[in-house]
Amino acid sequence: MTDQIIARYDFADDATFRAAFDADAEDRGHASLSVLQVWREGAGTAWVLYQVADPARARAYLDGAQQVFASAGGVTGSEFHMVKTA
Repeated sequence: MTDQIIARYDFADDATFRAAFDADAEDRGHASLSVLQVWREGAGTAWVLYQVADPARARAYLDGAQQVFASAGGVTGSEFHMVKTA
């Protein structure tokens, strides 16, 4: 089974969000997260599917360092679901 995270990000400005998201790639990589897919829903929501190599490191990133990206990206709300392929 493979660990993955499904994330939802709400934001006010797409360009600001995307620039911060792209700039955060190295930090996500250090946290064992690889982006598999990004979807847009309307003008202010993105869904991201992450591959997770180390669940503990990924969870630590989401609980801490991810807040820096969220602030820079204008994220107004987020939700994360750790799932496993069946």
